[in-house]
Amino acid sequence: MNKPTSILTGLILLAALALSAGCGQSAGPSDPTLVALGTSVAGTATAAQIEKLAVNKLATAQAEAAATAGAIAAAQTAAAAGSSQADRDYATQAAPVVAELPVYGLDSGSGRLGWRHDPLTLEITGYQQMANGNDHPEVTAADFALAADVTWDTQYGSSGCGLMFRSNGDQKKTDGYMILLTRFGSGHVLFTALSEGEIANVHDFFPKTEDQSFQWQNGTTNRLAVIARGNLIEIYTNGVKIGEVDTTQPPERLSAPPKPVQPLNQNDTAAMNTYQKQMEEYNDILKQYESTYQTALGNYNERTAVFTDGFLTMIAASESGRTVCTFEDAWLWLIEP
Repeated sequence: MNKPTSILTGLILLAALALSAGCGQSAGPSDPTLVALGTSVAGTATAAQIEKLAVNKLATAQAEAAATAGAIAAAQTAAAAGSSQADRDYATQAAPVVAELPVYGLDSGSGRLGWRHDPLTLEITGYQQMANGNDHPEVTAADFALAADVTWDTQYGSSGCGLMFRSNGDQKKTDGYMILLTRFGSGHVLFTALSEGEIANVHDFFPKTEDQSFQWQNGTTNRLAVIARGNLIEIYTNGVKIGEVDTTQPPERLSAPPKPVQPLNQNDTAAMNTYQKQMEEYNDILKQYESTYQTALGNYNERTAVFTDGFLTMIAASESGRTVCTFEDAWLWLIEP
């Protein structure tokens, strides 16, 4: 589909590039060498920069990846052998996660801990910039629960923080899902699917409709959680389910933001000028939303946008200016039959 790219669409496609840079181009999700290489160049904005860094870092990435894979294999072997120390270490690591699982309708018998993540800060500056990070790229997931405390500081309300998952890691033809949390409209959550590198599904939610504790102001923190089981993606903020997406269903038109209120005193020139400017911005947003929807619908009708497993990462996306996303107390729980 060759349609004009809106700011929203541009951010989504940029996110695809950043994630694919962190996941590689041709190997599958289980390739630890390529995953480690991608991590070393995460956040690079152009393919040329990625290629330049790749040449210099390939040898180091291969060694690091081999060491990581070896450590994982050793841990798995110890656990399989019934190592009491390994069991105790796992129980200690998993305890805070297991305590939170019931919030999302899960328990300790539903699977196992994938990882717990150290605090991560992603900072970007400029027009339509993107950064991503994950210290555990060797762990991929099909069905899972993924949660993190997200603290934001964004210059523009349409910039935001979020998660990408079930990505194939193909730089040129990215498949995968993204959930972006923004301050726009007192809080806005956008779900998108990318198929072959293009938007092929989109749904959105306003958290405060269900979650009265949601905070949209700069410097505030909200807990974002995603539960993926089969084709159903559930989205939570601060322990409250704000919506769900059936990935087999077609895109929906994005919800219109609150319309600016006309001043009571229409003879107040300054107030009316401000109102007119707000209305221009409002109408521009509606046009962007419609463009994004039409692009997603066209691509949805042409190709599949249902994915079963893949890479995961935390992301920051900037419309313009400075954007800082801090992720704390993040963890991944792998849901198993």
